[in-house]
Amino acid sequence: MLAAGRAPLGGPRESALAALMGARLAAGLLGPTPLASDARATRADAARGWLGSIAVPLVAKVAVARLIEATGRDDLASVATAMAKVTEVAAPYLDRAAQAELERFCAALRG
Repeated sequence: MLAAGRAPLGGPRESALAALMGARLAAGLLGPTPLASDARATRADAARGWLGSIAVPLVAKVAVARLIEATGRDDLASVATAMAKVTEVAAPYLDRAAQAELERFCAALRG
C-alpha cells in the first residue's frame, strides 16, 4: 500500500482503500467462524454507501461494487472471482507486497 499512501487524494489512493475495504468484507466469509449472512448483508449495505461517497475511477468502482454485492451472499466462488477482479484493477495503485497479499487472499477464497 505504500504507493497509494504517497498518492494524492483521488483515484489511486481511494482505489487502494476500496480494494482493502472489499478484502475486509470478503474476509467475513472465511475462517473458523465466518460471519452470518445477515451480518454480511448489513456490512455490504453500509459499504455500498461508503463506496458511493469516494472518488474512485469507474472501472475500480464497478469492480469493488460487484465484490461488495457478492460478500452479502453465500457464494464463495463469486466472492473469489470478484476479489480477483478488484486485485487486478487496483494493481497499478498497490506496491508489490500489497498485490501479493491480495493474490494470496484470492487463493484462500478459492480454497
